[in-house]
Amino acid sequence: MTDLERFIDQGTGREPADIVLKGGRFFDLVTGELVASDIAISGERIVGTCGEYRGRTEIDISGRIVVPGFIDTHLHIESSLVTPHEFDRCVLPYGVTTVICDPHEIANVLGTEGIQFFLDSALETIMDIRVQLSSCVPATHLETSGADLPIERLLPFRDHPKVIGLAEFMNFPGVIHKDPVCLAKLEAFQGGHIDGHAPLLSGNDLNGYLSAGIRTEHECTTAEEALEKIRKGMHILIREGSVSKDLHALMPILTERLSPFLALCTDDRNPLDIAEQGHLDYMIRTAISHGRAPLAVYRAASISAAKAFGLRDRGLVAPGWRADLVVIDTLETCKAETVFSAGRKVDDALFATRRPVEPVGLDSVKARPVAAAHFAVPVTDGETPVIGVLPGKIITEHRRYRLPAKGNQTALDLAQDIIKVAVIERHGKNGNHANGFVQGFGLKKGAIASTVGHDSHNICVVGVNEDDMATAANRLGEIKGGFVVVEDGKVKGEIALPVAGLMSLEPYESVRDTLHHLRHAAFALGATLEEPFLQLAFLPLPVIPHLKISDRGMVDVDRFALIG
Repeated sequence: MTDLERFIDQGTGREPADIVLKGGRFFDLVTGELVASDIAISGERIVGTCGEYRGRTEIDISGRIVVPGFIDTHLHIESSLVTPHEFDRCVLPYGVTTVICDPHEIANVLGTEGIQFFLDSALETIMDIRVQLSSCVPATHLETSGADLPIERLLPFRDHPKVIGLAEFMNFPGVIHKDPVCLAKLEAFQGGHIDGHAPLLSGNDLNGYLSAGIRTEHECTTAEEALEKIRKGMHILIREGSVSKDLHALMPILTERLSPFLALCTDDRNPLDIAEQGHLDYMIRTAISHGRAPLAVYRAASISAAKAFGLRDRGLVAPGWRADLVVIDTLETCKAETVFSAGRKVDDALFATRRPVEPVGLDSVKARPVAAAHFAVPVTDGETPVIGVLPGKIITEHRRYRLPAKGNQTALDLAQDIIKVAVIERHGKNGNHANGFVQGFGLKKGAIASTVGHDSHNICVVGVNEDDMATAANRLGEIKGGFVVVEDGKVKGEIALPVAGLMSLEPYESVRDTLHHLRHAAFALGATLEEPFLQLAFLPLPVIPHLKISDRGMVDVDRFALIG
C-alpha cells in the first residue's frame, strides 16, 4: 500500500490512524472557533478532524488545545550561539516546527562552506529548517568580510530541497541605484522568493526597491512604516529578538483584518532569553496579553507565515496538512505541553535519531595581536562622531560631542557615558583596525569583546581601559572566538564560540548557563543594557542607520560612506 492510499484509508476511518489525539479542541484559524474533535495523524499528515477516530496510538489531551506548529519566518541560527542541531533541540519543544533561516553570519565568515554546513544540518534536524541563500556577502564595501559570494557561487544551491529563495536583500541602495552585482542576484531569483531588508525606506525609493520582486520585510520599527509597506504589497514579519524588539511598536497592525499579511520572527535570539522567556510562544502570549485577538496572533504565527513563503502544506489543523502540531494549555498562556513535527512526537528519543554533522570554521579567528596603543584616537578639531545606542534597537543615532583631550589623544567621557569602541579585522586579510566612540553601554571600567559582529564578524570591543580592551581582543584569538569580559587585566567571564567564531560546540544548556555568568560579569563593569553582547554585535552593522563602525572606520549609514 502506498502512503497516499494509507492516508485515504485512515482519513476515511476504514483503517485505524497511526496516532489519534482525543478529548481536546483545535483552534480553527479560518473561523476563529475552538472545535471539539479528535485529530487523526497518518505518517507525517493530519488525515482527520471534526469527528471521532480510532488509532493504533491514542493520546488523551482532554482540556487541551491544538494549534498549528509555529513558523519563525526570519532568523539567524548563529545568533542562538549554538549549532543547528542544538538549536533544534532547544527551540522545537516550544512549538516552533519550521524556521526560515538565513545563514548570513557563517556565510560572511566561511562563504559556501558555511552555507553547505547549514544545508547538511537542515537535512538531519527534526525541526524543518528552510534556508534562504545569503544575498549580501559581503554586506557592503565598507567592511572586510571573510568571504565573497557572487551569484555564480549561490546558483549551485538554488535547487536544494531545503532552499526557499534569496535571503534579506540588505543593500537597498544597491538595488535602487541598479548596482550590477545586486541586479545579477535579483535577476536569478525573479519568480522565486526574495526577502527584504529596508529599514525606514519609503516613498518612491521603496517603490523602486519593491519593483525588483522583493516581498517580505522584518525591519519595520513603527506601525506607520509597516502600513506603507503592507499597502505596497509586502508581507510584514513582526520581530522580537534579544536586541531588536519591535512587537510592542507594531501591535496596532496585529489585527484580524491585517493578519493575512503578517508573520512573526525573532531574527536574533540567544538561548538565555529562550530559557527565560520562550521563543515565538513568548511573542504570542505577549501580544494576546496586550489585547491582540488570538485569531490574528495565531494566524501570524502559522498559516499567514506559511503562505508568505510558499509553504503550502502547513499552517492549519486540517486533513491533508502536515502534522506540525502544538498541544497547549490555553490560547492566552501558549504553554507547549506536547509537540508533533511531521507527525512525530518530539522527545529525546526522536532527537537521538539524527546523524551528526561535522563542524566547520574551527580556525577562523586570524586577527593580529593588539596592544593598548592600538586603541589611541588622535585629537581633532571640532566635534567627534559618537554612536548613540538605543536600547532594544539595532538602529543607532549619529551623535556629536566635544570630547576631552589627554595629551594628543581624544579621551572618553564617562560623565556622559561615552567610551571607546574598536573593530579589528579577524579574517587574516589586511589587519585593519578602526577606533571610535559609543554612548549608552553604561560601562564604568573594563572591556567587553566579541567575534560576533554583524555582518562581517570582525572583532568588536568596547571599553573604558585600553589595556583591558587589548587583553579582551587577544583572548578571543586564544579561544577561537566568542565573548570575553575583562577587568583590570583579568578575564572575568568568557564563552568560546569556535564554530566560525559564532557558535559553541557545547549543548545549549551549557551555553545558557555560561551566558548567565557572562551577563553578570558585564553588569559588574556597569553595563546597563539588557543584552550588552548582542547590542555590541550590532555596532559594526553598516546597513542599519545611522552611525556604525567597521574595520575601515566610522560609517555614516545615511550617506553610505566612511567618515573622514
